[in-house]
Amino acid sequence: MNVVVVESPAKAKTINKYLGPGYTVLASFGHVRDLPAKDGSVKPDEDFAMIWEVDSASAKRMNDIGAALKNADGLILATDPDREGEAISWHVLDLLRKKKLIGDKPVSRVVFNAITKKAVLDAMANPRDIDVPLVDAYLARRALDYLVGFNLSPVLWRKLPGARSAGRVQSVALRLVCDRESEIERFVSEEYWNLSAILKTPRGDDFEARLVAADGKRLQARSVGNGEQATDLKALLEGASYVVDTVEAKPVKRNPSPPFTTSTLQQAASSKLGFSASRTMQVAQRLYEGLDLGGETVGLITYMRTDGVQMAGEAIDAARSAIGDQFGARYVPEKARIYSTKAKNAQEAHEAIRPTDFTRTPDQLRRFLDTDQLRLYDLIWKRGIASQMASAEIERTTVEILAENGDRKAGLRAVGSVIRFDGFIAAYTDQKEDGEQSDDGEDEGRLPEIRASETVAKQKINASQHFTEPPPRYSEASLIKRMEELGIGRPSTYASTLATLRDREYVVIDKRKLIPEAKGRLVTAFLESFFHRYVEYDFTASLEEKLDRISAGELNWKDVLRDFWKDFFAQIEDTKELRVTNVLDALNEELAPLVFPKREDGSDPRICQVCGTGKLSLKLGKYGAFVGCSNYPDCNFTRQLSSDGDAEAQASNEPQALGKDPHTDEEITLRNGRFGPYVQRGEGKEAKRSSLPKGWTPASIDHEKALALLSLPRDIGQHPESGKMISSGLGRYGPFILHDGKYANVETIEDVFSIGLNRAVSVLADKASKGPAGRGAAVAALKDLGEHPDGGAITVRDGRYGPYVNWGKVNATLPKGKDPTSVTLEEALPLLAERAGKAKPVKAKAVKAKAAKPAKAKAAADGDEKVAKPRAAAKAKPAAKTTTKTKAAAKPKTAAAAKAQKG
Repeated sequence: MNVVVVESPAKAKTINKYLGPGYTVLASFGHVRDLPAKDGSVKPDEDFAMIWEVDSASAKRMNDIGAALKNADGLILATDPDREGEAISWHVLDLLRKKKLIGDKPVSRVVFNAITKKAVLDAMANPRDIDVPLVDAYLARRALDYLVGFNLSPVLWRKLPGARSAGRVQSVALRLVCDRESEIERFVSEEYWNLSAILKTPRGDDFEARLVAADGKRLQARSVGNGEQATDLKALLEGASYVVDTVEAKPVKRNPSPPFTTSTLQQAASSKLGFSASRTMQVAQRLYEGLDLGGETVGLITYMRTDGVQMAGEAIDAARSAIGDQFGARYVPEKARIYSTKAKNAQEAHEAIRPTDFTRTPDQLRRFLDTDQLRLYDLIWKRGIASQMASAEIERTTVEILAENGDRKAGLRAVGSVIRFDGFIAAYTDQKEDGEQSDDGEDEGRLPEIRASETVAKQKINASQHFTEPPPRYSEASLIKRMEELGIGRPSTYASTLATLRDREYVVIDKRKLIPEAKGRLVTAFLESFFHRYVEYDFTASLEEKLDRISAGELNWKDVLRDFWKDFFAQIEDTKELRVTNVLDALNEELAPLVFPKREDGSDPRICQVCGTGKLSLKLGKYGAFVGCSNYPDCNFTRQLSSDGDAEAQASNEPQALGKDPHTDEEITLRNGRFGPYVQRGEGKEAKRSSLPKGWTPASIDHEKALALLSLPRDIGQHPESGKMISSGLGRYGPFILHDGKYANVETIEDVFSIGLNRAVSVLADKASKGPAGRGAAVAALKDLGEHPDGGAITVRDGRYGPYVNWGKVNATLPKGKDPTSVTLEEALPLLAERAGKAKPVKAKAVKAKAAKPAKAKAAADGDEKVAKPRAAAKAKPAAKTTTKTKAAAKPKTAAAAKAQKG
């Protein structure tokens, strides 16, 4: 009997059926150990020794594997066929050897690119050893990400409060988004005109031709730059006669694109299906691991983390056969198409993403797959089969026309194309992001029959004004494409890198576009000013190339770490002498368009408009950066940073006069501060302020509403039983009424101003009768996910703080933005394992808590090389033993400490 170790329980179940009774297949549930989330886990002074930690959930998995191995003949490591999969096998083997459970038992490594019976059995017949260079590349990446995160992030915390983290690839991806935003801000729009003529052939057919030359000069795009030029040229065309000079028809062949890699799949799924990168990988994981097709679990696609574009020979033959059956013999090219990968490292260039069986059409699988699975499988199937189909044959016709008006001449051109044979377009049409290229199936407009030397009649002259537009913001798909072009990161990690940027609130996605938040732009400006080398595109790409060379066995991984650490550590040390004033001066200059937008009246945008003499500057507070006046505390003007740097949005941050208080004669103003819009009466420390309630926008605030807000709290009347005053007001958690130190919420802000004594007494009584809200109340399950491997049902529930998965007494919050109805059992298990590992039982007699240091733990969550959720394993520390002398964990004193402790 042999023990086989795979990564996920779903895969274990399927492979167990394929291998039969001679094998025991167990799941590692992803990584079984990781670097502890604390300083010192990588020791540069000890030749980069790495301290690994096994969490409690993974320890149980390893105990199960060890127990099964005691009575086994050998160990087969069958984790995923990539760098992370190789690393997991290495970790498992290293742990088992340290426990002395291997002995002289044979150990082999097998990889399969698809979870089908044939692929698995073929892999078992061709075992190999663990790929040491590939493991070295993993160790180097992990160490680099750790060293950057745990040394650069604390610099940000000290010098730039409110910043959450920095990472080796994460920070460079963020710079791309911020640089694009700066391009948009600096962009100056230019006017241009397009001129065209609607002409008619002698046979009565209309067509359009655009102006390409005039008065002996060729006209390029945007050559006509103003209305005066356009009017002159339009007059030329209005009075001209038109003769066809030449008609040229050219056959053009268009070839199909190769099958999907990880990044091209993410791009296509974004543009065609609207999927985020992380959603694409989640759905692809399910298709790869296998789904039940009428009683048989089958993997439907090959491995979805790949840089390769080639297909196996048998897959090419199967595709060509399916093309002949479904489209006809003409659609099968004479020779099979062979694609070559652009990946720099052949060891990571696995087979492309394709269906495991081309005869399984999307229509045949419709009843077995959910909507997202079917849509993604349909995309993969069509792209895969199209890659082996015949070229599309297109006839492109170009017509040159001469226009004469007295002594003046002009040239016009009409272009059209017709698909003579659709070829691969019958299966799949390419669609590029941001309109870079039209669909393969969309022609340039059909032209009617046009003959050389014939006269055509003018029907209408069009002159349209246009303005150049700034470059578009990145979408997830176009950012992934740009990162791949620059050689930054690796396709298998792009989804987790983008998720980190969203989770850190460095970017926000609006209408599928990535917009940098003010916090993200501050971090980028700081890094560009003081750590420029480490956010350079070329430097990051060259480091990736070195890592690829490590996995190819061409470089020693510790040599690469030594070269990196020497300069990086010196740069970190230099920042200890960095003063906050130096940071603010650099940020004021770097982010001037964001922080100090131009004013309509042309006045100096850095002069405070409240006091008229103070100079505005970035300030750093407990919760991050804001703009304040140099005359503080005499002038207490502050405003938050606009996320998009829009001048109008920034202008709204200046105080707006609403009138005077009739009782105090003080000015009432509408302002925008660090925590949102508010109204203020008077100036200085004694000024009265009130935030705007939910649902009230700054545009809706007038003098009357501002007076009402500033009059709060409002006395309603004395309680008939206690004789104490009942009042109403607006607080941190919304509108309320208050009596004898006890609060009760009311539905709307209008209730605060209008509620009478009788209703207030009733609301207070209702609150008292209900007791503490929600404590101990059972929460109904939204979805049943099935049985946990250790027994007990796993469900999805909706709680007070959002949706979560539940198993017994373990509750694990779902990631932000995750649809609770789409959660699968495979996604829930790692979340529960991580949560279970973080639970630290404390004895009842434990006394005071020792304050948790806001150590560098947060950086642990910022590694750019995160693994997708189905692979992720619990990374929390095992439960700590406590005694009466041990102090229970106290609440950290700062928000940063709380996040560090929580992370």
